Amino acid sequence: MLRPMTATPPPQTTSPPRASRLAGYLLALAAGATWGTTGPLSTGLYALMPATSIGFWRVLLGTVCLALWGLAFRRELFRVDRTGWLLVGLGGGALVALFEVAYQFAIAGAGVAGAAAMLYTAPVIVAVLARLILKEALTPVRLLLSLLVMAGVALTVTGGSNAGAEAARLGLGAGIAGGLLSAVSYALTTLMARFAVPRYGAVPVLFLEAIGGVVILGIVLTLAGRAPTPPPSLAAWRGLVALTAGSVLAANLFFFSAVKRIEAAPAAVAATIEPVVGTVLALLLFHQHLSLLGWLGLTMVVAGVAGGYLQEARHTSPQP
Repeated sequence: MLRPMTATPPPQTTSPPRASRLAGYLLALAAGATWGTTGPLSTGLYALMPATSIGFWRVLLGTVCLALWGLAFRRELFRVDRTGWLLVGLGGGALVALFEVAYQFAIAGAGVAGAAAMLYTAPVIVAVLARLILKEALTPVRLLLSLLVMAGVALTVTGGSNAGAEAARLGLGAGIAGGLLSAVSYALTTLMARFAVPRYGAVPVLFLEAIGGVVILGIVLTLAGRAPTPPPSLAAWRGLVALTAGSVLAANLFFFSAVKRIEAAPAAVAATIEPVVGTVLALLLFHQHLSLLGWLGLTMVVAGVAGGYLQEARHTSPQP
C-alpha cells in the first residue's frame, strides 16, 4: 500500500496563490502517474519471482528508506505511544499485508486495468462503511456515483486482458478476489487513518503501517509455505528498486507536496489518472488490451471517483 489516505488531511482555510495551486495540481498528477507504474512494473517481475515475494520486498525496501530518512531528519518518527503501535502498527500493518498480497494477485489475474479499476472501488466502500460506522451522510449523488464506479469496474474487468502475467498462473477469478480484497483493505485503512493521522501525522502512520506490514507478511507467508524469496537476479533487484522508488517513495513525496499547496479532494481527483497511466503502460509494454467497453468502464471509474472527491470537497470546504 504505502500511499497516503486522501480523505484525512484537513481542508485549507486560505486560498494559496495561483502559481502554487498549479504546482499542486501538477504534483498530484505526477503522484497518480507514478502510482500507475505499480501494475506494469509488477507484471514485469512475475517472470522473475513469485507475486507474494514482490509485495514483501516492496514494503521492506520502502520501510528501510523511511527509517533511514527518519534517522537522518525526523527522529520523532519513532516516538509513538502504545495505542499507535497497536492500532496502526498491528492493525494497519495487517491491512498493508493483506493489500500487498491481494493487489499482486489482482494484477496477475485480472490485468493492470482490471486491478486498478477494482482498487478504485475503495472510495465507494469508504462511503458505505463511513455511513454504517461513523454515521456520515451518504447522499443520493454519492450513491449514484458509487453505482457508476461499480458498473465501470465490471466493464473494465470483463473488457480487459492480463497478457504478460501468465507466469503467475492465476485466473480471472483469483484476480477479482484479489482486487476486491485490496479495495476492502485500502478502504479500512482509510477509515483507520481518520483517527490516526490527526493524532500522529501522515508520515508516522505510513511508517508504522509499513513496519507492521513487513513483520506480518514475513510471518504469514512463511507459515503458509510461501516464505519470501530473495530477488534471484540483478534484473529482479532493478525491478524492485524501481517499484519502491516510484510507487512508494516518489509518489508519496509528490502527493504530500501537492496537499501542501491544494486541498486534499482536488489532489485526489488529479491522482485518479493512476489507472489510465497503468493501462496505457500495460498496453505498450505487455500488449494488454482493453475493448471499447473496457475503456468506457475505465472512464466511468475515473469519473465516478473524481466526482465523489469533488462532492466531498463541497461538503468539507470551510465557511468564510
